[in-house]
Amino acid sequence: MNEALHEIFRASSQVRDSFLAANSGTLEKVIKSLAAAMGRGNKLLTFGNGGSAADAQHIAAEFVNRYLIDRPPLPALALTTDSSILTAIGNDFHFQDIFEKQIKALGKKGDVALGISTSGRSANVLRGLRAAQVLGLTTIGLGGPADSPMKECCVYYLSVEGDCTPRIQETHLLVAHCVVEMVDRVLFGPQNPL
Repeated sequence: MNEALHEIFRASSQVRDSFLAANSGTLEKVIKSLAAAMGRGNKLLTFGNGGSAADAQHIAAEFVNRYLIDRPPLPALALTTDSSILTAIGNDFHFQDIFEKQIKALGKKGDVALGISTSGRSANVLRGLRAAQVLGLTTIGLGGPADSPMKECCVYYLSVEGDCTPRIQETHLLVAHCVVEMVDRVLFGPQNPL
């Protein structure tokens, strides 16, 4: 068991290190773009399925409440949380429409849409990102393979290469934490965490 535990940690570190080597420039652009949008009063709309839905909610909570420093709430909304909306759209139309319809209802030019999908192929996430493109939102994809269809829907695509979904998801969460922490620094300056 000890050997297996070490292997899990090694694999997770390798995926994270590879991600940063390939994506650091794009990640900086994502942070600056999101900070600029929030700084002018626009919001983040974030969404995904399963573990990615949980990540979307986690990101929104960190922005609305706080991360490491006390600062004003920042506008972020996870499109994965309203069971009435999700089930109404899924029942009356199709599950593929659940994010697209919410983007059309809530998204405004200048907002940011962050779609999360470990495969980069989730149909409802892709539809949400395409709707965001049409409306003039800045689109960000946090995905898996570099050649996924998500890349075509995004201004910025962050690819986490790997063949193990849990290792990809671990990196997604680290990326999310980095984004929140660095947006805070851009908007409020470097401060010591509480």
